[in-house]
Amino acid sequence: MANLFDAANAPEGEPLEIVVGDFIQWKRSDIVADYPTDTYTATYVARISGGGSNEITITGTPQTTHYLFTVLNADSEDFVPGHYFYQLEITRADGERVVVDRGHFNAIPDLDVNQADPRSHAEVMLGKIESLLSGKADSDVASYSIAGRSLNKMTFEELVNARDFYRREVKQEMNAIDIKHGRKGSSTIKVRF
Repeated sequence: MANLFDAANAPEGEPLEIVVGDFIQWKRSDIVADYPTDTYTATYVARISGGGSNEITITGTPQTTHYLFTVLNADSEDFVPGHYFYQLEITRADGERVVVDRGHFNAIPDLDVNQADPRSHAEVMLGKIESLLSGKADSDVASYSIAGRSLNKMTFEELVNARDFYRREVKQEMNAIDIKHGRKGSSTIKVRF
């Protein structure tokens, strides 16, 4: 593994996943031919899905052959864990700009931080649904109506369907992690003759 603090080892392209509070850097050399570093400025603008005022702006440092993007850990610790969408903007010297790339990344919680929940959305939902199912009685009332207001609860079958959906999601996530770390995933077929 290369030293990730060294700018010479910065990976090409945006990270798909970052840990909140980490030092992050990457480079983009594919845009330099069309947008030379001495004439243009490259800036990433990112927002968490669902919107909000939490905007992240990262301006690239011009190098001879690429733009280098660096996020210090003091800056990334302000990121809210979640799924982000970004766009790469190129700005000309006169202030005109164009968006040349769009994408997304996940900001995951730092396990050093107290109370950090490392579970994915699917794992959280699966836990909540299973806790509902464990306390659900067969004769539970499906809806209530009090003073003109009504409340409909999910049926047992709907909860089971939702549980099965999130179980599949969690299994896919775990399989992807296993494959990423060189382990055999759950979809590996083992045959002995």
